[in-house]
Amino acid sequence: MGTPLIELHKLRREYPAGEGVLTVLKDIDLTIEQGEMVAIVGASGSGKSTLMNILGCLARPTSGSYKIAGRETSSLAPDELAALRREHFGFIFQRYHLLGELTALGNVEIPAIYAGWTAGARRTRALELLERLGMGERTGHRPGQLSGGQQQRVSIARALMNGANLILADEPTGALDKTSGEEVLRILDELHAEGKTIVIVTHDMNVAARAERIIEFSDGAIISDRRTGKAPAPPVVAADPGEAQAVAAAAQPAGHPLQALIMRFQEAFRMALLAMNAHRLRTFLTMLGIIIGIASVVCVVALGEGSRQKVLANISSLGTNTLEVFPGKTFGDVRSGKITTLVVADAKALADQPYVAAVTPTVSTSKTVRFRSIEASALVNGVGEQYFTARGTKLAQGRLFDAEAVRTYAQDAVIDENTRKTLFADFPGDPIGEVILVGDVPCRVVGIAEQQQGGFGSSQNLSIYLPYTTVQARLLGTTSLRSITVRVADDVDTALAETAVTDFITQRHGKQDFFILNTDDIRKTITSTTETLTLLIAAIALISLLVGGIGVMNIMLVSVSERVAEIGVRMAVGARRSDILQQFLIEAVLVCLIGGVLGIGTALGFGVLFTYVGSNFTLVYSGASIVLAFVSSSLIGGVFGYLPARSASLLDPVEALSRD
Repeated sequence: MGTPLIELHKLRREYPAGEGVLTVLKDIDLTIEQGEMVAIVGASGSGKSTLMNILGCLARPTSGSYKIAGRETSSLAPDELAALRREHFGFIFQRYHLLGELTALGNVEIPAIYAGWTAGARRTRALELLERLGMGERTGHRPGQLSGGQQQRVSIARALMNGANLILADEPTGALDKTSGEEVLRILDELHAEGKTIVIVTHDMNVAARAERIIEFSDGAIISDRRTGKAPAPPVVAADPGEAQAVAAAAQPAGHPLQALIMRFQEAFRMALLAMNAHRLRTFLTMLGIIIGIASVVCVVALGEGSRQKVLANISSLGTNTLEVFPGKTFGDVRSGKITTLVVADAKALADQPYVAAVTPTVSTSKTVRFRSIEASALVNGVGEQYFTARGTKLAQGRLFDAEAVRTYAQDAVIDENTRKTLFADFPGDPIGEVILVGDVPCRVVGIAEQQQGGFGSSQNLSIYLPYTTVQARLLGTTSLRSITVRVADDVDTALAETAVTDFITQRHGKQDFFILNTDDIRKTITSTTETLTLLIAAIALISLLVGGIGVMNIMLVSVSERVAEIGVRMAVGARRSDILQQFLIEAVLVCLIGGVLGIGTALGFGVLFTYVGSNFTLVYSGASIVLAFVSSSLIGGVFGYLPARSASLLDPVEALSRD
């Protein structure tokens, strides 16, 4: 007797279970000879399906030995295991696991694609198998157009495509009616008669009785291994003596091995197109970020000097030429909280300087604010009466507090629009004059500030402004300041003013225990050089493309999670990790390339619309920017598509198949 086809020795499979370990297979010793028909039976959870997955090289044992035709599998790399699945195994699943976007013929051809068959050879072989199984008239039907029995026949044809000598059938009749189930079992009997080794996992003893040998599992161990008395199949290789030679010949790719690689690439490209077409809405949403990013790049460049000047003019109207004086060395200075030398007297002294238009001490804290039954978290700013002038804040309603309110510790509050919308959303009356609780301090609303564009911090924050004396005395209990805000006179250069303020306060303190933040960034932008503005445009374009790329990555990751079962099927029939990686990477690059073309078209269409509405700007498109945008979209597809593609290629086959 020769080498057994399957040989297991002390095989174990364990899974982590909380702080312990769950043993699913316990030291299994099993030998299956070439040409046997074996049924593995047992209750749910007995370990029979786990054993089937290990036999099919879809999962690895925790310990022990598994040899297939004398070859130890534990030391094989993932692609070597894929070769075993591709060349020696044929899988028949209970749920068929057919790919919905492919026809019956396309599903049967998949194993041969990964084996490197030529298109003509695999089509001929697939048609022969479908004809033999009674599916000759259904080759162009998709799985959704086939009955359960017909889908299982397609699954069987796929299992036989590469001339597998070991057929692994996991509950092959479990999802079928009695008639269809009998048809499938008849086909398995025929395959056994041709010399195929058949291993069936089932809980149905009537199905198991068709086998020559029944192995019964319970609690991860073999409790019975008996012969049924059924006569063994005659020792033939195939019903057609030339089948093995035909399969071997067809499996050889024509010409150089590079041609097989090209064919696999072509198939990956075709499958990417099919997947994109099958999920058109998802594909479009994936492209949308790229379309917007590319369109924005081309449009920003094309708008040119005119649009740039208008944007800068709009920004210049904000007029935020202010200096902020903070204690400490920098924002990250951990000792800044202990520095109490920045006081109100410094602010008052600065107010007398000729280069200062307005100055205000500033303290701040975060408090819960309440009005009736509504409460929210808000930033409470303690400021002087000149704060609103320094910041260019405009009043929407009511009044601002004055110097008298600061001197008398008045509990007058100016709120912003966000606070009004949050606290007074359902209040029918006028918020002016209403009392709100800031922490435990009641304050009367005297004014509402308009929403400001620009500045620092999120425009979504709730902000309340109180006299700084009130905040110091009633909320903080300290006289030190968080900062001093200085608005520089319009006719004074802010850089010179910054130097003057630094010298002035250093002289008062005897040392420089503070730092100054110059918030005149927008004004500096207006007067900056063309090179700086070019960098700004490039940054905007980069951000747009990065956002689009991240969108591609996220949706491709979702696509991978939605198509886990498909990936599992492809791995089960012999796909290498590189094949899976290639397919998803091609899909990502295609999405970005098409998105790039649509983005360029969108930008050109925007130019037509711009001209139609009679804008003062003339769009001048740059050929270099269009080419750069197109190349960028390709790179984004490759870079941001790699992570999802790699994630797909690293999936464990058995886990992927279980998520159907």
